Amino acid sequence: MTQSSSWLLSRAVNILLVSDLHYSLRHLDWVVEQAPDFDAVVLAGDHLDISSNVPLESQIVVIQTYVKAIASVTTAVVCSGNHDLTARNEHSEKSAPWLQQAEPTGAIVDWETLDLDDVRITVCPWWDGPETRADVAEQLRRDAETRPRVWIWVYHYPPDDTAVSWTGRNYIGDPDLNRWIEQHKPDLVLTGHIHDSPFREGGSWLARLGDTCVINAGRMPGPMPAHAIIDSASGTAEWWSPYGRASEQLWPATTGAQ
Repeated sequence: MTQSSSWLLSRAVNILLVSDLHYSLRHLDWVVEQAPDFDAVVLAGDHLDISSNVPLESQIVVIQTYVKAIASVTTAVVCSGNHDLTARNEHSEKSAPWLQQAEPTGAIVDWETLDLDDVRITVCPWWDGPETRADVAEQLRRDAETRPRVWIWVYHYPPDDTAVSWTGRNYIGDPDLNRWIEQHKPDLVLTGHIHDSPFREGGSWLARLGDTCVINAGRMPGPMPAHAIIDSASGTAEWWSPYGRASEQLWPATTGAQ
């Protein structure tokens, strides 16, 4: 399926992407204010700040409150990052079970799938060992069997050896994600983790692996978080940060979007 055909949706879908907020209440407030303007708000991992003086248990309660506020006005999509791992799963590998506690708010979290009209969003956890990695591979294989017209992944770790995983000195990405993208060819992957990629020479907020677009908005201090806005009708992604703005045409504009 090519980008020119896959993004002819039954209606326009607008998505706000942020990641790596690391318990920044100022930025979380901004996200809550913006949320009603979008069909979905994606929080792509690292919600907690392990270097903060605020205990993680208290941070979790606050983050859950923000997720509930977002989910009360739009679809909230939340995946875990490496800072969010507070317990161990059935494989004795680190995990973020507290995210599942956000489910009663209606948020779509780790291991879950959202079908939004013609768009499927698959939410992947941060894996911390081979057993959980195998579970993620199975999650993607299963969702691929019934993929709709457009398939989006939310995955905190960006693909390796790409502009969105460039730190300014080296690439820090997940090579397993590269292989999964090559295997399943999703339309869009929304990531985070590498804060500096959009702000370093040789890095970027956007990368392309074949027909798959990968976005990492990065992280910078300022009055608003670095973020990206994906508009299916115009076929564009806009990147905003306190230090710059950019726009890319990802696919042809949708004709006749409702």
